[in-house]
Amino acid sequence: MRRFARALSRNMAHGSQAASYLLGGLVLGTAIAVTLLSQDVSAITGWAIDVLGAGFLTLLSALIFTTLFGLVRMNAPGITDESREYWFAVGMQAANGVTTLALTFTLLGISLGIGSLAGQDLTPETVQAVIRALTANFSLAFMTTVVGLPVSACLRALLVVSAKKPVSEERTSS
Repeated sequence: MRRFARALSRNMAHGSQAASYLLGGLVLGTAIAVTLLSQDVSAITGWAIDVLGAGFLTLLSALIFTTLFGLVRMNAPGITDESREYWFAVGMQAANGVTTLALTFTLLGISLGIGSLAGQDLTPETVQAVIRALTANFSLAFMTTVVGLPVSACLRALLVVSAKKPVSEERTSS
């Protein structure tokens, strides 16, 4: 029972640390966006939800959290080499999942855009509405890629560099 309680406590601490990294990255990213775009936080948040969608943002956050959790566990003190390799693999799969998610939503946006064209007659009266729907779907398609691919690359870089970190003397003596 004590072993279970210790493992649960350790996982909660590592989860809390991963959540702190996620939220800290979100704050830094928002601060950079506010500075570069000269928009307030509510405008940037509204744009992200409108263009990217709540589903994409939720799944993206879950995959980023999983990657960061793997990174934290991989670098935990006293971890065995086998466990370190396992958590590296978990983190890499989640980081690669970000790429898959971005490309899936890209294809979804293109499909929705093409579908919106197929279901409507193009007349001079309807062309503006059709183009508006088409560009909204294409915006989803391309912005998910623009956001997802760099995020995935950064997460993979963090994992690879961290995995190549020299083994500390503490780990070699045990």
